[in-house]
Amino acid sequence: MTSPVFRKFSQPRLSEASIQAVADVLRSNWIATGPKVTELEQALSRTFGNRPTRLLTSATGAMEIALALCDIGAGDEVITSAQSFFSAMNMIVKSGAKPVFVDCDLVTRAIDLAQVEAAITHRTKAIMPTHFPGALGDMDALYALAKKYQLRVIEDAALVQGSKWQGKPVGAFGDIAIFSFHPNKNMTTIEGGAIVVNNEAEAQRVDVLRFHGISKLPDQSRDVVEASGKFNMSDVSAVLGLHQLAQFDDFMAQRQVLADRYFERFPQLPGVVLPPHGQTGQADQTWNMFCVLIPYEQFGHTRASFRHALNDAGIGTGLSYEVCHLTTVAKRFGYHEGMFPNAERIARETVTLPLHVGLTLGDVDEICAVVGRVLAG
Repeated sequence: MTSPVFRKFSQPRLSEASIQAVADVLRSNWIATGPKVTELEQALSRTFGNRPTRLLTSATGAMEIALALCDIGAGDEVITSAQSFFSAMNMIVKSGAKPVFVDCDLVTRAIDLAQVEAAITHRTKAIMPTHFPGALGDMDALYALAKKYQLRVIEDAALVQGSKWQGKPVGAFGDIAIFSFHPNKNMTTIEGGAIVVNNEAEAQRVDVLRFHGISKLPDQSRDVVEASGKFNMSDVSAVLGLHQLAQFDDFMAQRQVLADRYFERFPQLPGVVLPPHGQTGQADQTWNMFCVLIPYEQFGHTRASFRHALNDAGIGTGLSYEVCHLTTVAKRFGYHEGMFPNAERIARETVTLPLHVGLTLGDVDEICAVVGRVLAG
């Protein structure tokens, strides 16, 4: 008996041309930061309304630099969502500031702006929302709130490259935006990220912060005026990103087709919450992942047993995401269970199903059928 084909939770598509391009860079003897990094920065900038864009080794590194760019440190507060990957929380804590968590919408997972406003104090320096695939929060309201209280906004847009609000791509408007090019994102540079900033002065400061805080003096010697780490991307990664960006629109179109198929074929089950679909006032929402909330006990399962059953059927899954405020790090700030019910329900019930350009419509059909069979007992 043959084992089933395993459908991975996520995987990038790497063309032979991109693999050859990486080999060419390796043979060029210029493999660290060089012309390919500049080329990719310029290409990405064009997709972000020609706003200054800088590449870094990860979106997490970009968050660390964004917080420094906003002069956030000890004694400051940054309001962020309890429902997010751990990067934002970690970088806020690392900066010396306090993460101030708020809840999110159960379906869109967008940060709760009413709770954001209620959480603002004289120590608040920034709002750091996480955008989720399939929907954005009300970006106009977010920026109106930030303007009202004179706060910076650092958008965690790692999951939504290519998404638009009122016809404008995320990153082409607003304040600072952060993108990720990890292999499970909409495009990849293996590891990597980007920061989009407001002007050349901010971009030049990023240039300093991403390479040890070093500035060149008039005599070409060096000085360090601001202690920082090392976050510069290599040309090896950048050339892969150039090939990925050239295929980006095709990738997003394929992801949209797969997401639409999930909505068509996913079994109708009581209590199950699907992601938003076709939300009004927005357009061209990209699909990086397909997260479903399932009340497992209602179907005689735990989440672990459900995921185990899917794995046995050749279907990989993920958890997107656990809540931040119940981590050991966050509990040191006094957070506890019950504070953010939507975020906590998402953390308990979420399962992330495969969604990537390596899948076929038949794969999605089989995944939906297996989910139905497993939950039917």
